[in-house]
Amino acid sequence: MKILRTGFLLVLLSVLLVVVGGAIGGQSGLKIALGIAVVMNGISYFSRTRSLCPPAARNRFSRAGPRLYDVMERLSAKARLPMPRLYVIPEPAPNAFATGRNPMHASVAVTQGLLELMNDEELEGVIAHELSHVRNYDILTSSIAATIAAAITYLASIAKWGMIFGGYGRDRDDDRGGGGLAAILMIFLAPFAAMMLQLFLSQTREYSADETGARMVGQPYGLISALQKLGAYNQRIPTTSVSPSTSALCIVKPLFGGGGLSSLFSTHPPLEKRIQALREMTVTPQR
Repeated sequence: MKILRTGFLLVLLSVLLVVVGGAIGGQSGLKIALGIAVVMNGISYFSRTRSLCPPAARNRFSRAGPRLYDVMERLSAKARLPMPRLYVIPEPAPNAFATGRNPMHASVAVTQGLLELMNDEELEGVIAHELSHVRNYDILTSSIAATIAAAITYLASIAKWGMIFGGYGRDRDDDRGGGGLAAILMIFLAPFAAMMLQLFLSQTREYSADETGARMVGQPYGLISALQKLGAYNQRIPTTSVSPSTSALCIVKPLFGGGGLSSLFSTHPPLEKRIQALREMTVTPQR
C-alpha cells in the first residue's frame, strides 16, 4: 500500500505537469513539459548524492567514529544493504539525513550534536530510520517529485510573464473559446497543487521510514526517545551548516516549529503524530 500510494502521488504530479503544459501551450506545451521532466529527472538522478553532502562534513574518522560506524555496519548487514558512506557534520544541533540515488550510491550524515545527545538505543533508531530511506529509494523518489514540481512552477512562471507582456490570456480566449481562462487558472493553481502533492509525499515517506526503521531494529522505543529529544533540542539550537535543500531530508526539520496550520506546509509530519504512530504499531523483528 505504501508503494502504491507513493506511485499514485508521483503519477498525479506527472499528470499535473502534462496538463499544465497542454493548457498553457497546447500540443507544443505538452511536449515541452515532458522534455523538461525527463531532462530534470535525469540531472537529479545522477547529481543528487554529491550535491547534498555538505563540504563541512568529515568522514567517519573522528572521536565518535567507531561507535557510529559499528551501529551502521550492524544495521546495514541486518538490512542486507551495502555500507553507505558515513559523515559526521561539526554541527551542535542534533540531526541526521541520508542521500543517494540508490543503495549502491548512498551516504548518511549525522551531526556531532546528535552523537553527543543520543544513547546507543536512540542512535540505533536514528540510523535505522535513515537506512530505511535508502532501502525504500526515498531520496530518488523525493528528487523526482521535487523536479516535477519545479518544472510545473517554471512553466507557470513562463506563462505568467508571457501573459503580462504578450496578452497571452486574451489571445487564448479568442482562439479556443475560453481556453485562456483555464490556462490562467493553471498558472496560479498548478504550482500550489504541485507543492501540496510534494509535501504530502514527503510526509508519507517519513512515516514509512519510521515504521521500517522500527521493524529493522525490532522495537520502536529507541526511535521514539530519539524523536522526542530531537524535537526538543532542534527548537532551541539553530542549524548553521545544513542547507535549505538538505533540511527536507533531515530526520526532523531544523528549527522545528509547532504543529497546527504550519504543519500543512512542512516536509515533515508533526512529531507528536509520528511518535503516536510508532507507539501504536506492532513490531515483528526482521530475521
